[in-house]
Amino acid sequence: MDAFFASVEQRDHPELRGLPIAVGHDGPRGVVATASYEARKFGVHSAMAMMRAKRLCPDLVVVPGQHAIYKKVSGQVHKIFRDYTDTIEPLSIDEAFLDVTENKRGLELASNIAAEIRQRIRSELGLTASAGISYNKFLAKVASDYRKPDGMTVIHPDRALDFIANLKIEKFWGVGPHTAKRMHYMGIFNGADLRRCSLQHLTEVFGKMGQTYYDFARGIDLRPVETESVRKSVGCEHTLEADIAIRSAAIIELYHTVLELVGRIAKDKFNGRTLTLKIKYGDFTQITRSVTTQANLLTKDDILPMAKQLLKDVEISASHPIRLIGLSVSNPQADAGCRQPEWVEGKLDFKDWP
Repeated sequence: MDAFFASVEQRDHPELRGLPIAVGHDGPRGVVATASYEARKFGVHSAMAMMRAKRLCPDLVVVPGQHAIYKKVSGQVHKIFRDYTDTIEPLSIDEAFLDVTENKRGLELASNIAAEIRQRIRSELGLTASAGISYNKFLAKVASDYRKPDGMTVIHPDRALDFIANLKIEKFWGVGPHTAKRMHYMGIFNGADLRRCSLQHLTEVFGKMGQTYYDFARGIDLRPVETESVRKSVGCEHTLEADIAIRSAAIIELYHTVLELVGRIAKDKFNGRTLTLKIKYGDFTQITRSVTTQANLLTKDDILPMAKQLLKDVEISASHPIRLIGLSVSNPQADAGCRQPEWVEGKLDFKDWP
């Protein structure tokens, strides 16, 4: 879907049409969830701090999100999808992969199916959608973003390698700003440059993702469209109204985060053995701390002591105040094993953090 949240708001509120709008919380710690294309012309984009967005676009109209409505519209879009195929893999609330090799309408060309779906979304829901058509998920994803908004791109197998060769590395699925910067340092600016790198070199630099980048550069992506997926984690996070520089205040925020996490675990009936603490500092750097146990983490009594222990290892000071606290439980594998707690420390670049 094109600028999904913003497009729904403009559809439902005609007075917003043609205006630069951002969906999100209008406050000092607000973040843009989605920006309309009118706002994007000013450089406003999702995940941007709302205060910065308003500086870039002084006439920006900030609209509070209505997630129940967006979820309902997403369901209506998927209902249209199911008229053509049941092989649907949701990628997010407004994006999905469809395998139409065998389709309910008996249409021979995937491009005809995509055109019909886009027309129905426009006429039945009053929204626009972009579509990408190709022989694997990587190329279909790239193609879907190629002519946004309200566009359709087909990448034929015979032209795939040439298309990839000219594709900027920033446009590759799975390459965030931090990774792109690293690739630029290596002299990789497009698919052709990436294709010249050996598998050994890519895996040395990027680990497991090295194999993925190596394959993508050659138009290879063997992942099927999966209609069912196993949930791998449950989490929540809070951006604080003001940065916290006192440990006791951080513990109070941690307590409330634990209570919310426990509620989500119960609601989703999720069983996991790994607890991860996410901390974002005032300068937007992030760290994570994790612990894995042999028992499922289900209750406040299970999680709170472990969360406090994780927080104990985190620096909190006037020169390093906390902006955000997050907790998640993962590792739902039934065969996680009966091992002793394993402590893991990591540091991530905030630009690549989802």
